[in-house]
Amino acid sequence: MTDALDTLRQEVRLWLEGNAPQDWRDHCTTEEAFVDLQRSWFATLAKGGYAVPHWPAGWPGGGRGLAEQKVIYEEFARADTPRLLLSFMSTYHAASTLFEWGSEAQRQYYIPRILDGEIWCQGFSEPNAGSDLASLKTRAERQGDVYIVNGQKLWSTMGQFADKCLLLVRTSSEGAKQAGLTYLLLDLKAKGVTVRPIHQIHGDEEFAEVFLDNVEIPVTDRLGKEGQGWAVAQSTLSSERGLTLLELSARMRGALWRIGDLIRANGRDNDSGILRDFGRLATKVDAACAVADQFLANRIAGEERVGDASIVKLSYSRTLRGFTSLGLRIGGMDTQYHDPITFGGGMETGNWMADFMNSYAWTIAGGSDEVQRNIIAERLLGMPREPKSWTLKEAVA
Repeated sequence: MTDALDTLRQEVRLWLEGNAPQDWRDHCTTEEAFVDLQRSWFATLAKGGYAVPHWPAGWPGGGRGLAEQKVIYEEFARADTPRLLLSFMSTYHAASTLFEWGSEAQRQYYIPRILDGEIWCQGFSEPNAGSDLASLKTRAERQGDVYIVNGQKLWSTMGQFADKCLLLVRTSSEGAKQAGLTYLLLDLKAKGVTVRPIHQIHGDEEFAEVFLDNVEIPVTDRLGKEGQGWAVAQSTLSSERGLTLLELSARMRGALWRIGDLIRANGRDNDSGILRDFGRLATKVDAACAVADQFLANRIAGEERVGDASIVKLSYSRTLRGFTSLGLRIGGMDTQYHDPITFGGGMETGNWMADFMNSYAWTIAGGSDEVQRNIIAERLLGMPREPKSWTLKEAVA
């Protein structure tokens, strides 16, 4: 830690003492309260210069290096501030894609609106095109100065609250599947757009599906050239790697006290088996933090390898499963009841049944555990690529 980073840490810590929301978990029991808190907290962070430290210099609060961003997000985790779930797609996916692929006119129009709190979602996945994104079928046909779009998108995080959507569509069926994709910016208030929240198993509605019926999108709202959408989408998907998982791992370590309290409250503090499992979990949580920390250090040093991010993702998702399942087991029958959830409360709220069910999302979101293992095996370990058309009978022969 350099003197400059130590000074920054003290500045952020002092600022949080005067500005971080207090007792916010107790109030986020309704969707309306969640949205109000998210908008208010983002505005406070923007005013304080901590909302978008990852943006380029020249934008308010931007121009921070990775080491500085790490300090800021570590302090957010330590102070247990609300995660910016509502504006996450806006400030990372949308902004980073606009900075890299947008025209000067597009950047000057959209970026200030994001800083003012405009909410974006992502329209990539479809009912039959999730892990195999290149198979998407939502169609866009150019007619003069507009594209006419028809189709359906699925798993659009926070889509029901969003104003705009990053939309990946098919404009050609010729050649490779990836070559026929185009990237558009969709106004969710446009005629022909229908957004429906998806009710999840633990009671939240974090995702939405988006239906597009002859929706007109101006050609001026295209990022990159027609047919270049796959390359633009890769920029979008790479925008969140690194710091997000470092912050989440730090938050999980900061929440270990919940299991400690649960052990005492249930009279299990003399149970050697429970204490052994708790000790193992604490070690795994520390290891997950160390893996995320090392990944970021390698990135700062320019030594990141293709596939390193998959190790971080896999480490976090497996540890989170262990964290929530231990809480559920120690809590006994009392944790089997379905308590009202804390909207936007993260993955370690102490509502153990909801936390446990929510933890499965991280084994799928951003690439399933199976996909991460394939990347690690093929890209890092140099193992042969997975056959595309194998059968179980052939595999065991």
